[in-house]
Amino acid sequence: MANVIKLRKGLDIHLQGRAEEKKIQLKSNGKYALVPDDFEGVTPKVVVREGDKVKAGDALFVNKQYPQVKFASPVSGTVREVVRGERRKVLCIKIDADDRQESVDFGRRDVGTLTGEQVVNALLEAGIFGYINQLPYAVSTNPETKPKAIFVSALRDKPLAADFEFEVKGQEQDFQTGLTALSKIAKTYLGVGEGSVLTNMKDVEVNIFEGKCPAGNVGVQVNHLDPVNKGEVVWTIGDPTVVLFIGRLFNTGKVNLTRTVALCGSEVSNPAYVDMLVGEELSTLLSNSYDTSHQVRIINGNVLTGKPTTKDGYLGAHTSEITVIPEGNDADEMLGWIMPRLKQFSVNRSYFSWLCGKKAYALDARVKGGERRIIMSGEYDSVLPMDIYGEYLIKAIITGDIDRQEALGIYEVAPEDFALAEFVDSSKLELQRIVREGLNILRKENA
Repeated sequence: MANVIKLRKGLDIHLQGRAEEKKIQLKSNGKYALVPDDFEGVTPKVVVREGDKVKAGDALFVNKQYPQVKFASPVSGTVREVVRGERRKVLCIKIDADDRQESVDFGRRDVGTLTGEQVVNALLEAGIFGYINQLPYAVSTNPETKPKAIFVSALRDKPLAADFEFEVKGQEQDFQTGLTALSKIAKTYLGVGEGSVLTNMKDVEVNIFEGKCPAGNVGVQVNHLDPVNKGEVVWTIGDPTVVLFIGRLFNTGKVNLTRTVALCGSEVSNPAYVDMLVGEELSTLLSNSYDTSHQVRIINGNVLTGKPTTKDGYLGAHTSEITVIPEGNDADEMLGWIMPRLKQFSVNRSYFSWLCGKKAYALDARVKGGERRIIMSGEYDSVLPMDIYGEYLIKAIITGDIDRQEALGIYEVAPEDFALAEFVDSSKLELQRIVREGLNILRKENA
């Protein structure tokens, strides 16, 4: 029987534009790019040149600090350009795909006969090991760490999040193979939602998380199952599609970075799902999909943790949603905040919209206020279902008090754990950025 863990804190934000459980077919324009910034903590070293021919599964770049960690090309084709920014920082490697796709054959393997070391080596060879993250620091992990456990979250509960159980239909065997492979490395926990069809997965400990967002955050699940103390490391997979990548590798011997993406948001005319490859250009998906008469915010990911992008952007390595919402810069609200605002969402019942129950809102991208002094009001704790003091931790990060940060549990958190706190924050602080900078400084100090 799966364990049931009930969470009392959190917040569900109901938005218009949820993707219907149907798939639309797209014809790719053949333009792809792998973006190193999608892999937090990785310093890329490019191992291809412009004009090189590559197959799906060939390495495009490696982690400079751990060269054995490669990052595979999603397609076969020609390297068109290595795009660099300031100080020659690698922004992306662009590839023009061939009409006929070829893949490197790494050989099919029976994961039941493999050791943990053999599993790690296979993932390294195929260039998908870097998709696994770790706590502390919430960065892409490396093979020199020895995790005490591995945590996989198959519960997506952020606003308009893609339903993983819709994605995994017909791919249950690949998912099981991926979980079995991970279980060879260390004890593996699988977190799912109430009523999930994945509770029968084998070789892992299944835990059902009942509660509001962010119950699906892998950091929240780690906090409730096996918290991370100083000196300990756990590997985390908050993007369950990565388990499918792993399973496909062992079942077919080839790298297949196809993922099911939700095209969603109040501005999308027909919200639906589509199969895309990691790094695929978004222009094909976004053409004629929304009203262009006013400005919109295109988000590579969900509204809480995603990054702004454009039609010329590329699907992120861990992106399961492309969200389109109003920018809000053309909004004209008579009398401003003094109006009842029945179409606006409020956490603290400032608007009469709280009387409308679970109404779905068409929210825009405005912050609605400027940054101000931090207010110690318990707002963070109300939406942070973790055994930490969120407000005190943020203050310790801002002041640079490393000892205090360690005492308050910074090793257990990731920036996404503070996404909802950032949404409800009266001080309008960029909490996810603050947490990321704090983790980066701590990682550098402890190196």
